[in-house]
Amino acid sequence: MRKQETLVLLPHHKKRKREIDGQHSMAVNGEINGETQPQRRRSKPANFITTIHGYAQKGDIVGVQKKLADDPSLLNSKNAVMVQTPLHVASGNNNVEIVKFLLEWKGSEKVELEAKNMYGETPLHMAAKNGSNEAAKLLLEKCAFVEAKANNGMTPLHLAVWHSLRAEDCRTVSTLLEYNADCNVKDNDDMTPLNHLSQGFASEKLRVILSKHIEEQRRQKALEICNEAKIKMEDFEVEISNIVGLNDLKLQLHKWAKGMIMDERRRAMGLSIAARKLPHMAFLGSPGTGKTMVARILGKILHKVGVLPTDKVTEVQRTDLVGEFVGHTGPKTRRKIKEAEGGILFVDEAYRLIPMQKSDDKDYGLEALEEIMSVMDTGKLVVVFAGYKDPMKRVISSNEGFCRRVTKFFYFEDFNSMELAQILHLKMRDQLESSPIYGFKLHPTCTINAVADLIEKGTTEKQRKDMNGGLVDPLLENARENLDHRLGFDCVDAELLITITMDDLEAGLKLFIEN
Repeated sequence: MRKQETLVLLPHHKKRKREIDGQHSMAVNGEINGETQPQRRRSKPANFITTIHGYAQKGDIVGVQKKLADDPSLLNSKNAVMVQTPLHVASGNNNVEIVKFLLEWKGSEKVELEAKNMYGETPLHMAAKNGSNEAAKLLLEKCAFVEAKANNGMTPLHLAVWHSLRAEDCRTVSTLLEYNADCNVKDNDDMTPLNHLSQGFASEKLRVILSKHIEEQRRQKALEICNEAKIKMEDFEVEISNIVGLNDLKLQLHKWAKGMIMDERRRAMGLSIAARKLPHMAFLGSPGTGKTMVARILGKILHKVGVLPTDKVTEVQRTDLVGEFVGHTGPKTRRKIKEAEGGILFVDEAYRLIPMQKSDDKDYGLEALEEIMSVMDTGKLVVVFAGYKDPMKRVISSNEGFCRRVTKFFYFEDFNSMELAQILHLKMRDQLESSPIYGFKLHPTCTINAVADLIEKGTTEKQRKDMNGGLVDPLLENARENLDHRLGFDCVDAELLITITMDDLEAGLKLFIEN
């Protein structure tokens, strides 16, 4: 026969043991109507008529049934001092027949599964702390909240572990784990159920059970993350499909997206890894090459893959940041930085912050740039600087920390005819209600190749280079006007009324070029 092993308690275990044992003795061994059991035994008269809580404690199902038949409001009544319902008492004493009766009560009032006593404990806490395994099963079958926290932050699993250490009975722990009780949840002392284990045979047995379940929970979490990752990547692909060209940028976004999703899986499996630095960047290119539009899409993408907490993009220019007098620029810039926190601060025409040549007058643009640079290491926002390639060199050379903080430079080349045709189709596909072409559609003959051929023949290379994506909106607005001009007042065909044809596009492009 194995010799009884001594349970070794660490200092914090001893303190918690006194606390829990004190609650246990009050809650189970004696409090009925505000009196402890020894008091009650000394003062109990021969004709003593017990309460519903007393019947629940003694396991007298007939007494409980009679009390509720006489007064249904007693179902969730709370006794003095301990503030416990009959379900608390029956669960703590593992009086299964009474627990089942209370859970299946057919009256107008339903039993409160999550009622709390003076310690903030639910009936499931009471079952767990007293090893009332059968009662715990009944409560869990009725969807009792397995992660409910008492005033000290302990869950039923914390308390079940403590009972198992005393009684060397792990059944209630196993039952809670079957209902996926979280082994990593922490109480108010920042301790998980596993942290409460010390040395000794009982602890080792529990350690094996809990450790095995922790690994299973990690595996399940990893699978959930994997499924979520597939959804996030699908959303990512939808967003990135709205970017025309810019293959280098798309490749980098793919790397960021996949990296963040892989980090989620690592953390779900309990791996401790370094946090990623936010990716500040510069967009270099001519007007109309899509820098602002890409910044807005970038905000959505970085939010969806977990880089940023929001998808907002705060667009600013020099006038939004720089004041006219001494002391105005700092506060003005800081307000915009605060507004952009959690998202992207998009600084358009950033080169205007730095004057082309030194003058006698004080220019405050450099002060605004320094304010922005000072917050780029805080992790509170992503900063995107945008502007022409050559003028942006002034910004890069004006601050020695610029290239250390802005690590990604993306070049937005001028659009060719095919890319402009793709942009036109995207605008027709993803219409905003505020758009002048909202509700209209292209005729099937207006393919990307047909539109690209129209733009190639109808514009010069210089015109395309000067306008880039800025050519598309006026072209479509002019095409709509041509549709209105072309149709007669007697037209009642709904399709004809909203369909833009190649003739409309050709007329719209011609009008735009002439003007």
